[in-house]
Amino acid sequence: QVQLVESGGGLVQPGGSLRLSCAASGGRISSFSAMGWYRQAPGKERELVARMSPGGSTNYADSVKGRFTISRDNAKNTVYLQMNSLKPEDTAVYFCNMVRATTTYWGKGTLVTVSS
Repeated sequence: QVQLVESGGGLVQPGGSLRLSCAASGGRISSFSAMGWYRQAPGKERELVARMSPGGSTNYADSVKGRFTISRDNAKNTVYLQMNSLKPEDTAVYFCNMVRATTTYWGKGTLVTVSS
């Protein structure tokens, strides 16, 4: 069974950086048709932050373009989200997401709080 475990969240000041990790077990990330990061802020709907295809093409939400970078390490079976120049509006629970065939897998999320 596929399990996704996020880590790397925490409290950071505006302008700071964090790197989130999503470790997958029960399947190789190279076997997934898509992988990505979503976030959900208090009182708001979950939204796409960044997504990567198996071929390596990426797309980002407009609000994070130029600041966030999604990447993967197939050997470690891990997907990353490098977040720079963080803003208070980036505060949310960040979820890892992977899709294989008709099944979507989610992690439990990691909280990112951007505050001075």
